[in-house]
Amino acid sequence: MVTFKDFRNTIKPNWCPGCGDFSVQASIQRAAANLEIEPHELAVVSGIGCSGRLSGYINAYGLHGIHGRALPIAQGLKLANRDLNVIATGGDGDGFAIGMGHTVHSIRRNIDVTYIVMDNQIYGLTKGQTSPRSAAGFITKSTPGGAIEPSLKPLEVALSSGATFVAQGFSTDLKELTAMIEEGMKHKGFSFINVFSPCVTYNKVNTYDWFKEHLTKLSDIEDYDSSNREQAMQTVMKHEGLVTGIIYQDTETASYQEKVKGYSENALTYENLELGEEKLDELMKEFM
Repeated sequence: MVTFKDFRNTIKPNWCPGCGDFSVQASIQRAAANLEIEPHELAVVSGIGCSGRLSGYINAYGLHGIHGRALPIAQGLKLANRDLNVIATGGDGDGFAIGMGHTVHSIRRNIDVTYIVMDNQIYGLTKGQTSPRSAAGFITKSTPGGAIEPSLKPLEVALSSGATFVAQGFSTDLKELTAMIEEGMKHKGFSFINVFSPCVTYNKVNTYDWFKEHLTKLSDIEDYDSSNREQAMQTVMKHEGLVTGIIYQDTETASYQEKVKGYSENALTYENLELGEEKLDELMKEFM
């Protein structure tokens, strides 16, 4: 029987004490164990930033990619080996700035990958600059007079881009976060999960207490229907994106893989492919 401990390795996370990313890591590990996924059946691909370190802290296949490019790698990995459960992770700077183009088109494409964004409304690894998720008026080293631009609204972007699974969690609610990651991993198609993961070092505005005061659980909204895209968008806009739970899920739309004609029944990794030294040298010369 797989347990949470099976996904632990010997590397100690070097996040700041109190960082919300600890809970995101624990939720991924718990979700994988609850779904009885073995470590060799899970791959975690991460981008750059504090959250980018996560792929090295879980006992599974891990790849620490380059800034904003976790999603292309994760999608290629899933298409090459469908037997893998693939999770992509990153921060709001990674996913909503340099990687925004990949985020939107990954949502639109609907490949069976779970994307978890650790949203702390600031650039943490580079020591506290305004991010696309920082609110107007937000003061940092890069905007000493306060941010002029409004913050990006990721849930509205996801819904309007055709997402088939949209959820949002808060890092202190481990039970709810674990459950929504489980549902995201079971979903056939692209799963977008935004997680409020406070930065205790550089963001003194969007703190744990601030979120506890402002967040609304969708489970507390009477007659909320997560299969109704219009209601999902209206609810998100009404609450200015400050909701938690499964916001929208479409179980009818086929995933990218299901739409590709001639898509092999067997994962490429199991095909009898032989690549000798001579052929490898020939291929490598193309890149020299």
